[in-house]
Amino acid sequence: MQSNITYRLDETSNRFPNKEGYIDENQKLTFGEVQTKALNLASILVEKKYFKMPIAIYMEKSVDVIVSFFASAYSGNFYSPIDVTMPEARINKIMEILQPKVIISKRELKDSLVNFAGEAEIIFIDDIDMEKRNYTNVYQQRDKTCDTDLLYVLFTSGSTGIPKGVTICHRSVIDYIDCIQDIFGFTEKDSIGNQAPFYFDNSILDIYISMKTGATMYIIPSNVFTWPIPLLQYLDEKEITTIFWVPSAMTAVAKLGALKKVDLRKSLKRILFCGEVMSNKILNIWRKYIPDAVYANLYGPTEITDACTYYIVNRQFADDEHLPIGKAMDNTDILVLNNDNKPVKTGEIGELCVRGTSLSMGYYKSPEKTKEVFVQNPLNNEYPERIYRTGDLAKYNEYGELIYLGRKDFQIKHMGHRIELGEIEMAVSSLSGISVNCCLYDDKRNKIVLFLEDKIELEEVKKRLETLVPEYMLPGRVVYVEHMPLNANGKIDRVKLKELI
Repeated sequence: MQSNITYRLDETSNRFPNKEGYIDENQKLTFGEVQTKALNLASILVEKKYFKMPIAIYMEKSVDVIVSFFASAYSGNFYSPIDVTMPEARINKIMEILQPKVIISKRELKDSLVNFAGEAEIIFIDDIDMEKRNYTNVYQQRDKTCDTDLLYVLFTSGSTGIPKGVTICHRSVIDYIDCIQDIFGFTEKDSIGNQAPFYFDNSILDIYISMKTGATMYIIPSNVFTWPIPLLQYLDEKEITTIFWVPSAMTAVAKLGALKKVDLRKSLKRILFCGEVMSNKILNIWRKYIPDAVYANLYGPTEITDACTYYIVNRQFADDEHLPIGKAMDNTDILVLNNDNKPVKTGEIGELCVRGTSLSMGYYKSPEKTKEVFVQNPLNNEYPERIYRTGDLAKYNEYGELIYLGRKDFQIKHMGHRIELGEIEMAVSSLSGISVNCCLYDDKRNKIVLFLEDKIELEEVKKRLETLVPEYMLPGRVVYVEHMPLNANGKIDRVKLKELI
């Protein structure tokens, strides 16, 4: 049984030792080179007696970060990526919680490491060569691991301002990647255009499906994402077959008309998205210009190993319709529970809960937070069985497909009505001439506030929304922003928008 994810790298490097595996703008490594470099780094960790310990990876997004992930796993440790673009205050909070024994970094970052390294030992990946050695010590230590050992800890934003460390084990990622390959049929002939930062769980699919199948992963340079036409030209030039992006990235491309200028029909075969609600208006633009690609909407919070449901788009949708999030992935069960903790009926709204091997082990060094959302399955009184309460609202449509409706904490009480702000956003997204929007609630003035990048008067918005939502859901104020603020993961930054109310 493959209890450690790195067995997949061993198999792939044996099958395709000379095939390019991971490529950034400065470096390209074959699968054989990735394995050798990771094993050499793992040897150092084993020699220093590090085992089942947290390892912080502090580098710019690059192939060397991926090598460091694999080295951590080979040596039986677990990693936590810390991007150099993170604010120093956030890095310090993460380091305070994680307390890593080792930081893997680059010599060029030596000066900045002084600010937060503390007592951690620093290993510079620049010093790791490509010479093959005897790795008996590494394999012996790996043999001591099991599939419930941690693979990584990803830190997400906490409501109190303290980052939460989501712990994910090897088995969760192995199951997830096996399922992804079964659904989408990845092979060594594929090439993946990576957008997600490595501290964002969307990157898990890109990194580990390449490891398993021998597909080549391209780390798209961040500056390329600034300009939609050069971005699509990059996909064309590299013959990218698959992208897995947040909808905001896809919206920017569609909004600026780049799909008219660059023809991707020949190479781009899979267009997957996750992390935010995808507007059918935007999706319909992509489908118009790349009609034969497979489009899939994936859903899942970090706590369930990237994604736990998927919907392969198999019919036409009007601009104002909800795009389903579909059905559960393999070895995963979805429970939509009402306020009485009973399964909802068709059309009834409830909280989306998850059980299965995708679940996180909990929050790192935070048993109290863990107990709040990882709870006993209320439908099972016979034996211990954990579920994760996502805090997301959902319902089943007439096809039996799951429909995501927004966050419980985005649900408001306005004029005596319970309203999901996401429903208003979906309606606004369908209007012509509007590209990006976000709804928040002004508690002091009891108004629904609509943020737009497009200069449209409030009365015009109301007039056009009247046939789509009830009167009590119409915005009471419109705020124009030149550019919608995005957080580090590429999603709309609601915290920054709240400051503008």
